[in-house]
Amino acid sequence: MAGSKERERRRARERFERQREVRMARQRKLRQRLGIGLAVACVLGLIAGLTIAFTGGSSTPKASASKSASPTASASSSATASTSAAAVTEPATHCTYTTSSTSGKPSLPPTTPDYKATYTATINTNLGKIVINLLNSKATCTVNSFVHLAETNFWNNTQCHRVSDSDGLYMLQCGDPTAAASQKLSCSSTTLGTGGPGYSFDDENLTGATYKAGTVAMANTGAANTNGSQFFLVFKDTSLGPSYTPFGTITSGLDILQNVAKAGTSCTFSAGGGVPKEKVVIKSVTIKKT
Repeated sequence: MAGSKERERRRARERFERQREVRMARQRKLRQRLGIGLAVACVLGLIAGLTIAFTGGSSTPKASASKSASPTASASSSATASTSAAAVTEPATHCTYTTSSTSGKPSLPPTTPDYKATYTATINTNLGKIVINLLNSKATCTVNSFVHLAETNFWNNTQCHRVSDSDGLYMLQCGDPTAAASQKLSCSSTTLGTGGPGYSFDDENLTGATYKAGTVAMANTGAANTNGSQFFLVFKDTSLGPSYTPFGTITSGLDILQNVAKAGTSCTFSAGGGVPKEKVVIKSVTIKKT
């Protein structure tokens, strides 16, 4: 009897050991699966983080971007002047224009501006003349570029492609060479608002900049120092931050802008504003130097 009981106890211990090994094996597999899942989650999280870092995530410009004057109509109005731009003493005696064109050689403005000159620009449109006093002593390199583009007929027979009369942004945007006068502009165009002169230059005159009615300022890509050929004309005080180089003041023709704004838009951009319903064609820009 004693031997039989001992065998039973031994078999019981063996069954217990086998069951414990099975339980431990199951636990090891579960831990492995959890470890793999966490690793995958970490990798996916890292990939997502890198994607956001390099592409800016999936967010789209909304309230603040609707108050932007970027060529692509997608820039934030919170960009600030760069250190290099802030360090420039005006009037500037030397200007730097960086070639950005991928094909051909753009016509660059002279690097030594006539910083003592006084300039008046007249934008001759199909709706009348817009006369601008250019702020040469405060934004010398910007004015130097504007004068150069005007004198080389860069804007002749182009359209002002964007107008906004809401959300604190009251302006007409012009200067895109891809907006030909003969075109019917569309807000769904992938090229509208992307054109430029083939070069860029630094911001100027941003310290304390405001954009009251009559201001003429440079549009940009949303980043500092990305000025080109696009500019905007303000017809009512705006709430823009100091991110766009102001380089002129309208002395005549403000009513033209106001009437274009009242006519509305034929379509709207996702970031605000839209193509003017009343077509605005720049026939030429003439410069008077004194």
